[in-house]
Amino acid sequence: MLYLMRHGAPAVAGRLLGRTDDPATEAGIDACAARAAGLDVARIEASDLIRARACAEAIAGPRGLPVVVEPRWRELDFGAWDGLLPAAIDPTALGTFYDDPDAAPPPGGERWSALHDRIAYALEAMPTVSTLVVTHGGAIRAALAALCGFDRQQIWAFDLPYAALVSLRVWPGPTRTVQIVGLAT
Repeated sequence: MLYLMRHGAPAVAGRLLGRTDDPATEAGIDACAARAAGLDVARIEASDLIRARACAEAIAGPRGLPVVVEPRWRELDFGAWDGLLPAAIDPTALGTFYDDPDAAPPPGGERWSALHDRIAYALEAMPTVSTLVVTHGGAIRAALAALCGFDRQQIWAFDLPYAALVSLRVWPGPTRTVQIVGLAT
């Protein structure tokens, strides 16, 4: 099984937080720990950003598991928009980004294809054991695109609030098969 969990609510929720290393709130960390309570995992990975790492550590600690910190699980880099509220960004530019984040990335930011590629590499590098990855909304969407073949329009249809959990059954091999088992929001 592969479990993809979005980190708990950050202290400055509602902003475009890519590389901004804002911590998760205590309530956000607790929500992730509660969501993961019944999961049977042998491995826990996390983005290197504190809002994901702290949630993973709260889940891993009672289980006696280490957290494998993997920078490839970082959120999309929003460049000049990083840390801003969407209302502070030119609506036309933001709309163009959401319509095609590869052709219209944030100024100085990362293209969707770069996020997709690094998440695909992170997935390929994972051992085939039951794993929980605590990461970010964009990274989860990129993983769903890489694993299930969803296009950019389809992945935005997934509601991924803080502490959301996507459960996937993955059969590795040359023609990898993936089944979405659940989405807890």
